[in-house]
Amino acid sequence: MSELKASGKPFNISKQSVWEAYEKVRSNKGAAGVDAVSMEEFEKDLKNNLYRIWNRLSSGTYFPPPVRAVEIPKKGGARILGVPTIGDRIAQTVVAGVLEAKAEPVFHPDSYGYRPGRSAIDAVGRCRERCWKADWVIDLDIRAFFDSVPWDLVLKAVAAHTDPSQSWILLYVRRWLAAPLQLPDGTQRDRDRGTPQGSSVTPPTQWATSASR
Repeated sequence: MSELKASGKPFNISKQSVWEAYEKVRSNKGAAGVDAVSMEEFEKDLKNNLYRIWNRLSSGTYFPPPVRAVEIPKKGGARILGVPTIGDRIAQTVVAGVLEAKAEPVFHPDSYGYRPGRSAIDAVGRCRERCWKADWVIDLDIRAFFDSVPWDLVLKAVAAHTDPSQSWILLYVRRWLAAPLQLPDGTQRDRDRGTPQGSSVTPPTQWATSASR
């Protein structure tokens, strides 16, 4: 009998997966979220903080806090990045790990962004190889994709790569999509579409980086 079944939790989420998610978040050295808790502060009560995340995730009572909005200068305007709290990034990484295992085998071979063992440099290398075979290239970008993507399509895609025993993934992805943005002046902005870039479950636009074919 697993530790989850023995503890009577409705969702089968292991403590080990939470620990591994913490290690990944720690290695990324991200900034604090709306709670202003840095990784150093989080680690002062690490055991209880990680237990709290596991307990809430596995019982269905995890609700994400608002996401701190950070404006990044960009040509032609500004990009809004969302910075979740340390704890929320750990919870998101738990879910992202399960989704990655399911989705990775069906990704297109020319997709390079945010995939294990691949990088933008690999995509550039593939493009360089193909420049010797063709004298044309297609450059495409979807305007404001992350600001406007419909939530129902996101959830439909997630559902396609989860099974009924993983209903908790859809539950939490839905909650993360609806988490409000906290602006620099402290006000909060509710959303009904799109998703802030910059978190474990909503990486920046490079997530779709692929080599020209």
